[in-house]
Amino acid sequence: MRQIVLDTETTGLDPQNGHRIVEIGCVEIQNRKLTGKHYQVYLNPEREVDEAAFEVHGLSTEFLSGKRRFHQIEQEFIDFIKGAELIIHNAPFDVGFIDHELKQTESDYVNLNGFCTVLDSLVLAREKHPGQRNSLDALCKRYEVDNTQRTLHGALLDAEILADVYLTMTSGQSGLFRKEGTNEASNFTDKQRTLDPNRASIFVQNATKDELREHRERLDDINKRSGDGCLWLQLEGET
Repeated sequence: MRQIVLDTETTGLDPQNGHRIVEIGCVEIQNRKLTGKHYQVYLNPEREVDEAAFEVHGLSTEFLSGKRRFHQIEQEFIDFIKGAELIIHNAPFDVGFIDHELKQTESDYVNLNGFCTVLDSLVLAREKHPGQRNSLDALCKRYEVDNTQRTLHGALLDAEILADVYLTMTSGQSGLFRKEGTNEASNFTDKQRTLDPNRASIFVQNATKDELREHRERLDDINKRSGDGCLWLQLEGET
């Protein structure tokens, strides 16, 4: 199963008011493993960046003025995500912006749903944690995912963090799915790493021999005292 964790940064909040995408960041997951393949690009929005948006992502109008337009990167972007399940936090926002950009080009692509499926990780988080804060930062804190590099929002940075959160939230074992070399550069131009390559992975503490022995003795005692036996041992197929 191929999944793409995707995030965007924009000039403002509403594409219907003329706001545009200024950065796209994507991280590939294949069969629940981070493959190390990324796609990232800055875009010239051909308009001013709102002050409030600049305070969020730090991408200035001047910095973006020499970057490519969306129509110039459209095909390479589609080639990277086509056929995948997109994992997006608060998907309607990013999907709305991407669909708006697609409609402005002369290609046959008019919306993401035509060549991808979308999973909204915010909806998933709200189902798992109703009544709680489920922003990306809140989920990082809840699942102990490192987000110390997130002083400013960045599409690639947020996609990488969301990938860690998603794997942890859906399995509790994201440390097992990490792949050495996750930080290797992709084959695309304009690729810029935004994470510290030396950031620590999730720590795994294995039980000692004495702890395993005490655990086994405890299970045997429960098995003797319980009329139904020890469920743990039953699941292991030992009783």
